[in-house]
Amino acid sequence: MTDEMLLEHRDSRGVVTLTMNRPEVHNAFNDVLGRALTERLAALDHDDEARVVVLTGAGKSFSAGADLNWMRSMAGFSEEENRADSLALAGLMATLDGLSKPTIARVNGAVFGGGVGLVACCDIAVGTPHAKMALTEVKLGLVPAVIAPYVVRAMGPRQARRYFQTAEVITPETARDLGLLHELAAAEELDGRVADFAHALLKAGPRALGAAKKLVALTGGAAAEDSDALKRETAALIARLRVSEEGQEGLSAFLEKRKPHWIDGDRT
Repeated sequence: MTDEMLLEHRDSRGVVTLTMNRPEVHNAFNDVLGRALTERLAALDHDDEARVVVLTGAGKSFSAGADLNWMRSMAGFSEEENRADSLALAGLMATLDGLSKPTIARVNGAVFGGGVGLVACCDIAVGTPHAKMALTEVKLGLVPAVIAPYVVRAMGPRQARRYFQTAEVITPETARDLGLLHELAAAEELDGRVADFAHALLKAGPRALGAAKKLVALTGGAAAEDSDALKRETAALIARLRVSEEGQEGLSAFLEKRKPHWIDGDRT
Protein backbone atom coordinates (compact mmCIF):
# COMPACT_ATOMS: atom_id res chain seq x y z
CA MET A 1 0.00 0.00 0.00
CA THR A 2 1.30 3.46 -0.90
CA ASP A 3 -0.81 6.42 0.14
CA GLU A 4 0.19 10.05 0.42
CA MET A 5 -0.45 9.97 4.17
CA LEU A 6 0.55 6.40 5.05
CA LEU A 7 3.43 4.50 3.51
CA GLU A 8 4.01 0.78 3.85
CA HIS A 9 7.10 -1.33 3.34
CA ARG A 10 7.31 -5.09 3.83
CA ASP A 11 10.55 -7.06 3.80
CA SER A 12 10.97 -10.69 2.83
CA ARG A 13 10.64 -11.87 6.42
CA GLY A 14 7.24 -10.27 6.99
CA VAL A 15 8.38 -7.19 8.89
CA VAL A 16 5.90 -4.49 7.89
CA THR A 17 6.82 -0.83 8.44
CA LEU A 18 4.00 1.72 8.46
CA THR A 19 5.19 5.32 8.10
CA MET A 20 2.94 8.26 8.89
CA ASN A 21 3.76 10.56 6.00
CA ARG A 22 2.82 14.12 6.90
CA PRO A 23 6.22 15.56 7.77
CA GLU A 24 5.09 19.12 6.97
CA VAL A 25 2.82 18.98 10.06
CA HIS A 26 5.08 16.67 12.09
CA ASN A 27 2.90 13.66 11.22
CA ALA A 28 -0.11 15.02 13.08
CA PHE A 29 -3.08 12.80 12.34
CA ASN A 30 -6.44 13.89 11.04
CA ASP A 31 -9.48 11.78 10.24
CA VAL A 32 -7.99 10.61 6.94
CA LEU A 33 -4.69 9.39 8.39
CA GLY A 34 -6.40 7.96 11.46
CA ARG A 35 -8.82 5.98 9.34
CA ALA A 36 -6.09 4.76 6.98
CA LEU A 37 -3.93 3.61 9.90
CA THR A 38 -6.84 1.85 11.61
CA GLU A 39 -7.86 0.04 8.43
CA ARG A 40 -4.32 -1.01 7.59
CA LEU A 41 -3.63 -2.32 11.08
CA ALA A 42 -6.89 -4.27 11.05
CA ALA A 43 -5.93 -5.84 7.70
CA LEU A 44 -2.46 -6.76 8.95
CA ASP A 45 -3.98 -8.40 12.00
CA HIS A 46 -5.48 -11.04 9.68
CA ASP A 47 -2.48 -11.28 7.35
CA ASP A 48 -0.53 -14.46 8.10
CA GLU A 49 2.42 -13.21 6.07
CA ALA A 50 2.83 -10.16 8.33
CA ARG A 51 4.94 -11.15 11.33
CA VAL A 52 6.03 -7.85 12.94
CA VAL A 53 4.60 -4.34 12.57
CA VAL A 54 6.85 -1.27 12.94
CA LEU A 55 5.24 2.17 13.29
CA THR A 56 7.21 5.34 12.60
CA GLY A 57 6.96 8.86 11.19
CA ALA A 58 8.48 10.54 8.15
CA GLY A 59 10.88 13.42 8.61
CA LYS A 60 12.15 14.72 11.94
CA SER A 61 9.14 13.87 14.13
CA PHE A 62 7.28 10.73 15.10
CA SER A 63 3.90 12.41 15.58
CA ALA A 64 2.57 15.69 16.92
CA GLY A 65 -0.73 14.04 17.82
CA ALA A 66 -4.04 15.36 16.54
CA ASP A 67 -3.89 17.94 13.74
CA LEU A 68 -4.89 21.27 15.27
CA ASN A 69 -6.53 22.48 12.05
CA TRP A 70 -8.64 19.35 12.04
CA MET A 71 -9.51 19.85 15.72
CA ARG A 72 -10.43 23.48 15.02
CA SER A 73 -12.80 22.38 12.29
CA MET A 74 -14.39 19.85 14.64
CA ALA A 75 -15.16 22.63 17.12
CA GLY A 76 -17.90 23.74 14.72
CA PHE A 77 -19.59 20.34 14.83
CA SER A 78 -22.08 19.11 17.40
CA GLU A 79 -21.15 17.25 20.57
CA GLU A 80 -22.56 14.09 19.05
CA GLU A 81 -20.41 14.48 15.93
CA ASN A 82 -17.36 15.13 18.10
CA ARG A 83 -18.15 12.03 20.12
CA ALA A 84 -18.22 9.94 16.95
CA ASP A 85 -14.91 11.46 15.87
CA SER A 86 -13.33 10.70 19.25
CA LEU A 87 -14.62 7.14 19.08
CA ALA A 88 -12.80 6.74 15.76
CA LEU A 89 -9.54 7.80 17.44
CA ALA A 90 -10.29 5.45 20.32
CA GLY A 91 -10.77 2.72 17.74
CA LEU A 92 -7.32 3.40 16.30
CA MET A 93 -5.69 3.12 19.73
CA ALA A 94 -7.60 -0.04 20.58
CA THR A 95 -6.73 -1.63 17.23
CA LEU A 96 -3.02 -0.90 17.67
CA ASP A 97 -3.00 -1.95 21.30
CA GLY A 98 -4.88 -5.18 20.67
CA LEU A 99 -3.06 -6.24 17.51
CA SER A 100 -2.23 -9.95 17.59
CA LYS A 101 1.14 -9.22 15.91
CA PRO A 102 4.08 -7.75 17.85
CA THR A 103 4.45 -4.00 17.34
CA ILE A 104 7.51 -1.77 17.55
CA ALA A 105 7.40 2.02 17.78
CA ARG A 106 10.38 3.45 15.92
CA VAL A 107 10.37 6.84 17.63
CA ASN A 108 12.56 8.90 15.32
CA GLY A 109 11.75 12.31 16.80
CA ALA A 110 9.40 14.40 18.90
CA VAL A 111 6.08 13.00 20.13
CA PHE A 112 3.20 15.08 21.43
CA GLY A 113 -0.38 14.51 22.58
CA GLY A 114 -2.05 11.63 20.81
CA GLY A 115 1.28 10.53 19.38
CA VAL A 116 2.29 9.52 22.91
CA GLY A 117 -0.75 7.25 22.87
CA LEU A 118 0.47 5.52 19.72
CA VAL A 119 3.85 4.87 21.36
CA ALA A 120 2.20 3.58 24.53
CA CYS A 121 0.06 1.16 22.50
CA CYS A 122 3.09 -0.49 20.89
CA ASP A 123 4.71 -3.50 22.54
CA ILE A 124 8.26 -2.18 22.17
CA ALA A 125 9.33 1.45 21.83
CA VAL A 126 12.81 2.55 20.80
CA GLY A 127 13.61 6.25 20.54
CA THR A 128 16.45 8.55 19.61
CA PRO A 129 17.94 11.28 21.83
CA HIS A 130 15.62 13.65 19.91
CA ALA A 131 12.46 11.80 20.97
CA LYS A 132 11.14 14.34 23.47
CA MET A 133 7.51 13.96 24.51
CA ALA A 134 4.74 16.09 25.97
CA LEU A 135 1.09 15.72 26.88
CA THR A 136 0.00 19.28 26.19
CA GLU A 137 -3.78 18.95 26.01
CA VAL A 138 -4.48 21.02 29.15
CA LYS A 139 -2.86 24.02 27.49
CA LEU A 140 -5.71 23.85 24.98
CA GLY A 141 -8.34 23.42 27.67
CA LEU A 142 -8.55 19.70 26.92
CA VAL A 143 -7.34 16.43 28.44
CA PRO A 144 -5.68 13.35 26.87
CA ALA A 145 -8.87 11.37 27.39
CA VAL A 146 -8.77 8.82 24.57
CA ILE A 147 -5.12 7.89 25.06
CA ALA A 148 -5.23 7.97 28.87
CA PRO A 149 -5.82 4.21 29.43
CA TYR A 150 -2.68 3.35 27.46
CA VAL A 151 -0.43 6.16 28.70
CA VAL A 152 -1.42 5.67 32.35
CA ARG A 153 -0.73 1.94 31.97
CA ALA A 154 2.73 2.74 30.59
CA MET A 155 3.85 5.41 33.06
CA GLY A 156 1.64 4.69 36.08
CA PRO A 157 -1.08 6.85 37.66
CA ARG A 158 1.23 8.84 39.94
CA GLN A 159 3.41 10.04 37.06
CA ALA A 160 0.36 10.60 34.86
CA ARG A 161 -1.06 13.01 37.46
CA ARG A 162 2.04 15.12 37.04
CA TYR A 163 2.50 15.09 33.29
CA PHE A 164 -1.19 15.30 32.36
CA GLN A 165 -1.41 18.53 34.38
CA THR A 166 1.95 20.25 33.90
CA ALA A 167 2.19 19.58 30.14
CA GLU A 168 5.95 19.81 30.61
CA VAL A 169 8.40 18.40 28.11
CA ILE A 170 9.49 14.85 28.91
CA THR A 171 13.08 14.29 27.88
CA PRO A 172 13.92 11.04 26.08
CA GLU A 173 15.85 9.87 29.13
CA THR A 174 12.87 10.55 31.39
CA ALA A 175 10.51 8.89 28.89
CA ARG A 176 12.67 5.78 29.15
CA ASP A 177 12.69 5.93 32.94
CA LEU A 178 8.89 6.36 32.99
CA GLY A 179 8.37 3.35 30.75
CA LEU A 180 7.15 5.22 27.67
CA LEU A 181 10.30 4.14 25.85
CA HIS A 182 12.13 0.87 26.40
CA GLU A 183 15.45 2.00 24.97
CA LEU A 184 17.29 4.94 23.48
CA ALA A 185 19.49 4.56 20.42
CA ALA A 186 21.58 7.09 18.53
CA ALA A 187 19.87 8.23 15.33
CA GLU A 188 22.32 6.29 13.18
CA GLU A 189 21.73 3.16 15.27
CA LEU A 190 17.93 3.34 15.48
CA ASP A 191 17.18 1.15 12.47
CA GLY A 192 19.69 -1.44 13.62
CA ARG A 193 18.15 -1.63 17.08
CA VAL A 194 14.65 -1.94 15.64
CA ALA A 195 15.95 -4.70 13.36
CA ASP A 196 17.42 -6.48 16.40
CA PHE A 197 14.07 -6.50 18.12
CA ALA A 198 12.31 -7.66 14.96
CA HIS A 199 14.86 -10.46 14.56
CA ALA A 200 14.23 -11.62 18.13
CA LEU A 201 10.47 -11.57 17.57
CA LEU A 202 10.75 -13.56 14.35
CA LYS A 203 12.34 -16.41 16.29
CA ALA A 204 9.13 -16.91 18.29
CA GLY A 205 6.01 -18.75 17.26
CA PRO A 206 3.52 -16.26 15.76
CA ARG A 207 0.58 -17.63 17.74
CA ALA A 208 2.65 -17.71 20.91
CA LEU A 209 3.44 -14.01 20.48
CA GLY A 210 -0.24 -13.18 20.22
CA ALA A 211 -0.97 -15.34 23.24
CA ALA A 212 1.81 -13.65 25.20
CA LYS A 213 0.17 -10.27 24.58
CA LYS A 214 -3.18 -11.63 25.74
CA LEU A 215 -1.51 -13.06 28.82
CA VAL A 216 -0.14 -9.67 29.81
CA ALA A 217 -3.53 -8.06 29.23
CA LEU A 218 -5.17 -10.78 31.29
CA THR A 219 -2.81 -10.63 34.26
CA GLY A 220 -1.73 -6.99 34.29
CA GLY A 221 -2.64 -5.45 37.63
CA ALA A 222 -4.49 -8.54 38.79
CA ALA A 223 -4.02 -10.27 42.13
CA ALA A 224 -3.25 -13.63 40.59
CA GLU A 225 -3.14 -15.54 43.86
CA ASP A 226 -6.68 -14.45 44.75
CA SER A 227 -8.42 -15.01 41.44
CA ASP A 228 -9.80 -18.44 40.63
CA ALA A 229 -11.07 -17.12 37.30
CA LEU A 230 -7.60 -15.90 36.42
CA LYS A 231 -6.12 -19.27 37.32
CA ARG A 232 -8.60 -20.99 35.03
CA GLU A 233 -7.92 -18.54 32.18
CA THR A 234 -4.13 -18.87 32.35
CA ALA A 235 -4.31 -22.65 32.68
CA ALA A 236 -6.63 -22.87 29.69
CA LEU A 237 -4.34 -20.62 27.66
CA ILE A 238 -1.22 -22.72 28.13
CA ALA A 239 -3.22 -25.92 27.60
CA ARG A 240 -4.45 -24.64 24.23
CA LEU A 241 -0.92 -23.73 23.20
CA ARG A 242 0.55 -27.07 24.26
CA VAL A 243 -1.79 -29.03 22.02
CA SER A 244 -1.75 -26.54 19.14
CA GLU A 245 0.13 -27.22 15.91
CA GLU A 246 2.55 -24.41 16.68
CA GLY A 247 3.16 -25.60 20.23
CA GLN A 248 3.82 -29.15 19.05
CA GLU A 249 6.21 -27.89 16.36
CA GLY A 250 8.11 -25.71 18.84
CA LEU A 251 8.58 -28.55 21.31
CA SER A 252 9.54 -31.01 18.58
CA ALA A 253 12.07 -28.60 17.08
CA PHE A 254 13.67 -28.04 20.48
CA LEU A 255 13.94 -31.76 21.22
CA GLU A 256 15.21 -32.50 17.71
CA LYS A 257 17.73 -29.63 17.93
CA ARG A 258 16.45 -27.91 14.81
CA LYS A 259 14.79 -24.62 13.98
CA PRO A 260 10.98 -24.49 14.06
CA HIS A 261 9.30 -23.93 10.73
CA TRP A 262 8.48 -20.28 11.40
CA ILE A 263 12.16 -19.27 11.40
CA ASP A 264 13.39 -18.50 7.90
CA GLY A 265 16.94 -17.39 7.24
CA ASP A 266 17.88 -17.12 10.91
CA ARG A 267 21.14 -15.24 11.45
CA THR A 268 22.31 -17.41 14.34
